[in-house]
Amino acid sequence: MDSNLYPDVAAAGSLAVALEQLAAGLDIRLVTVPGRPPSVHSAGIVASVPDRGPLFVHTGSQRRSFGVSGWSQGVQLITGDTADLGDVVKAGVAWGEGRSLRELHESLPFLGSSELAQAHERGPAAAVAVQWGLMREQAAGAPDFPEFGLLVDAAHAEPRLRELYPFSSHWTLGFRVATVYPFCAVVAIAPSHNERPYRVEESPRGDVIGESATAEGAVALAVAYLAAVAETAESDA
Repeated sequence: MDSNLYPDVAAAGSLAVALEQLAAGLDIRLVTVPGRPPSVHSAGIVASVPDRGPLFVHTGSQRRSFGVSGWSQGVQLITGDTADLGDVVKAGVAWGEGRSLRELHESLPFLGSSELAQAHERGPAAAVAVQWGLMREQAAGAPDFPEFGLLVDAAHAEPRLRELYPFSSHWTLGFRVATVYPFCAVVAIAPSHNERPYRVEESPRGDVIGESATAEGAVALAVAYLAAVAETAESDA
């Protein structure tokens, strides 16, 4: 550890201890856990509210900087960096108390959140809507792969798929019921490429359900598959 950049952390022996000592001096109760990866250069500040993981903190290598990130149910909600270890303590407390993303940014401007993170905070429907917008932006930004754009447009036009959470993996368009962890794809469609047809799969690069020459045909196959799975689940219940 560079003691010139981090004399306080070096004196404490680790970032976790430095955070605890500073919090104690401010009469703040702070509980730390190992960082990611576990190291004297990283730590996590435990949150007391349900569904929020620890606020993870790590030191920068080129300049004095404490990077932070807060996750909830597998979704990154906040990030930021500051040179002030006191700000990190305040951020850990506010995050752990369940303050909203807006409140976090207003009280600690170094903390920021993406449009998708803010949508997740509003609820599943908002997260799905924003994620579809991001998928359409991704398709528009890939003019050299029009098949992907056709697939995204066709899937978005189908009400059954539009209500699911879309994601892309190596250009395969996957769909989830849940917007938070545990993540599990219920169906996926690989775009046509190099004269290969659109391919409907159980999950990205999973078992193939069927193929179609068009995006609309592949979407219809995916919807039929979801209906069959739902019917089977009902009959087994």
